[in-house]
Amino acid sequence: ISGSRDRDNMLHLHHSWTPNIDRLAEDGVRLTQHISAASLCTPSRAAFLTGRYPVRSGMVSSIGYRVLQWTGASGGLPTNETTFAKILKEKGYATGLVGKWHLGLNCESASDHCHHPLHHGFDHFYGMPFSLMGDCAHWELSEKRVNLEQKLNFLFQVLALVALTLAAGKLTHLIPVSWTPVIWSALSAVLLLAGSYFVGALIVHADCLLMRNHTITEQPMRFQTTTPLILQEVASFLKRNKHGPFLLFVSFLHVHIPLITMENFLGKSLHGLYGDNVEEMDWMVGQILDTLDMEGLTNSTLIYFTSDHGGSLENQLGNSQYGGWNGIYKGGKGMGGWEGGIRVPGIFRWPGVLPAGQVIGEPTSLMDVFPTVVQLAGGEVPQDRVIDGQDLLPLLLGTAQHSDHEFLMHYCEGVLHAARWHQRDKGTMWKVHFVTPVFQPEGAGACYGRKVCPCFGEKVLHHDPPLLFDLSRDPSETHVLTPASEPVFYQVMERVQQAVREHQRTLSPVPLQLDRLGNIWRPWLQPCCGPFPLCWCLREDGPQ
Repeated sequence: ISGSRDRDNMLHLHHSWTPNIDRLAEDGVRLTQHISAASLCTPSRAAFLTGRYPVRSGMVSSIGYRVLQWTGASGGLPTNETTFAKILKEKGYATGLVGKWHLGLNCESASDHCHHPLHHGFDHFYGMPFSLMGDCAHWELSEKRVNLEQKLNFLFQVLALVALTLAAGKLTHLIPVSWTPVIWSALSAVLLLAGSYFVGALIVHADCLLMRNHTITEQPMRFQTTTPLILQEVASFLKRNKHGPFLLFVSFLHVHIPLITMENFLGKSLHGLYGDNVEEMDWMVGQILDTLDMEGLTNSTLIYFTSDHGGSLENQLGNSQYGGWNGIYKGGKGMGGWEGGIRVPGIFRWPGVLPAGQVIGEPTSLMDVFPTVVQLAGGEVPQDRVIDGQDLLPLLLGTAQHSDHEFLMHYCEGVLHAARWHQRDKGTMWKVHFVTPVFQPEGAGACYGRKVCPCFGEKVLHHDPPLLFDLSRDPSETHVLTPASEPVFYQVMERVQQAVREHQRTLSPVPLQLDRLGNIWRPWLQPCCGPFPLCWCLREDGPQ
């Protein structure tokens, strides 16, 4: 965000060649215990924008639908939630979002845009209302296509068998039946076969599209031009709004399968296609920083760069890893409590205000951005709801020695998997796991063979007593503490469970946006730039 009370913030990645992100880390404040409120994108982004656990806004599911599944679904960030963009807009900031949204679009019609960024405080939007997915490029690593193809093929086989059986019975007079059910079964089988053949293309047209504000500009997207268009849009927004206060949320489509990467970055990294994609993102960061320099905005701008969750360990084929790595931290994307899914880099840079090169090991959260930027912009944090984030500025400036987070809760959908307690007087960070996923195969560090680890059911373990770790000494969560090995085991358990009970008393029932009714494809909600289902257009004529 930029203006009269501005600052810059970004994140640090340990990588073979990320000079721009590394430069931000060197020039800014680096947070080494920065935690996302969820280990998957839709709930994590909802928490980031609202400063609230996603369970409070209903941005969770109870049936395993962990994120929004379709652009044409009715679920999304509820209209009664308040984002920091909305508050900054009310304070006179120009607000923009460029890139990924994935927090819903429509409620009752294809044009009501009830969940659209422009209904959540952003003046300007350019990007994907959904998310870049493997299915956008017909990858082997598929979120929906492969499963749908398998279901349609199975139904085709069943109906084809029914048609053949009825036809044989009719011809041999063994089954007293008319030709009508034979014909209908055969036609239905043909339609299912056609559906399984075309479902991949239909997903691409349904989900892989670009919008500017309320207008679809590309359907489907042309991936070879997406990165240049995003950078062009960022530069245009900065130039248009450089004379006044602004908030710009650049939500990269990187680094997510299918790892769309421009030709001049392909094959450059030592870490395969994933590394190529990370290096391209780093280059994009550099381009944005260069634009701030050229427009004279560097010293009056706060940049914050982070990740919404950890790397996806299950996204691998053979010996190739396409979902990233999480270093020393256990687990990854989609896991409720393990550090690998929720511990993410974070950097705040504000030249001349925040000390360069400072490293803070106190617990902080992506939800903290909400109260921090609201108060820096002269706004007020809402008093009519629970805000779980804490103002980070005293910690960043060095006027506070400790984080205001004594406890942080770690949810998997609506199930509390873990909690951490920062025992400030002892300088200890305790982590308690109530539920953990069962890794597959046994001894592995992820749920291989699945898209993501489950939150509940037969494939999770409920621990009694809960698992206890001292993250201060064991950040990799490898040594489970017991009453025999940890003298204060029972005191820690009692204090954490008391905090969990106090937290749960603050929760109120809300509609779950990601459950089946809000998370299935509905044709009448599908954004389409032509007569449905002929959704095809190319209206991109550059930033406006």
